Amino acid sequence: MESKVREGTDCWRDKWRQESCAPYRSGFGVGGVSVGVAGPREQDVFLGPQLQPFHLAAASYDIGIRIEWVNDLPKMPGRELFDSGAAWRLYEGQGELQFDFGYPLPGKPPHKRLFVDSNFCRATLQMSEEFFADIPVTPDPLEYPLDELLIMHRLTQEKAIELHGVGMVGPDGASNLFVGHSGAGKSTTARLWTSLHEVEILSDDRIIVREDKREDTGCRDTTQIFMYGTPWHGEAHFALPQRALLQRIFVLEHGHGNMLTRLTRSQMVAELFARSFVPFHRHEYVENALSFLERVADSVPCYRYSFEPDERAVQRILNFRD
Repeated sequence: MESKVREGTDCWRDKWRQESCAPYRSGFGVGGVSVGVAGPREQDVFLGPQLQPFHLAAASYDIGIRIEWVNDLPKMPGRELFDSGAAWRLYEGQGELQFDFGYPLPGKPPHKRLFVDSNFCRATLQMSEEFFADIPVTPDPLEYPLDELLIMHRLTQEKAIELHGVGMVGPDGASNLFVGHSGAGKSTTARLWTSLHEVEILSDDRIIVREDKREDTGCRDTTQIFMYGTPWHGEAHFALPQRALLQRIFVLEHGHGNMLTRLTRSQMVAELFARSFVPFHRHEYVENALSFLERVADSVPCYRYSFEPDERAVQRILNFRD
């Protein structure tokens, strides 16, 4: 699977280097995945406030997006795979996937449509002239959730996954990931630690975990588990385009006594999978995600953390030894 993805990526990179018809280009990188954008208008490749810190200038990219403007976006044939119930729907095309972005109103056409190949290496994003001519806003082709959906699906083809979590490098240099469902205390944890210590928060809501090569060793084959910041922050608004070696994972839950309980391998995989962003419309995506989480479980210790949101919760982690 991975070799096929890389072959597709190499083909797209060659095409990206050779293509010269698009006058405007830009790019960004999230979680070890680089995305290049090319379009006929300067605004087409503009990175909004969330993506701007993740700007990446490169000669080639893992994913290439070509932007086209069309008069309108009529209904297209294709089997519906998923309906978010809000801003987007997913359809199965001939050898590719089709994402329609729009408002869930009867008879309302989408305002943009993304066609992407099965390996998530190359894509075409169509923008509706008719829709944007009637609204007084500047079009943002890469506007959320398109950016996250693209990265999330690409991760299914690699040794990586996106998790609900707070990634933090503490004052002692320890790199910890606090994962949790909405309301479990992720943003509270980020605010609490930053109020007490000088820490680096990669994200307070969504972290990408992946196996990657270390840059500080002489051996090219040395790989470890890293966590990466993402643009898709939570209530505390922490989002950094950086990575850190992952040393521990804590599953957050509200409780008493700041209790830590070591999870078994199977418990860890189940808990992390329940807090992951994995497309469920293809069974191989789920299988790849579970396989990678098993690799994480074999490399990084994980604990259930039943905590109280005060200074003692921070001190408990700082004093903790495996």
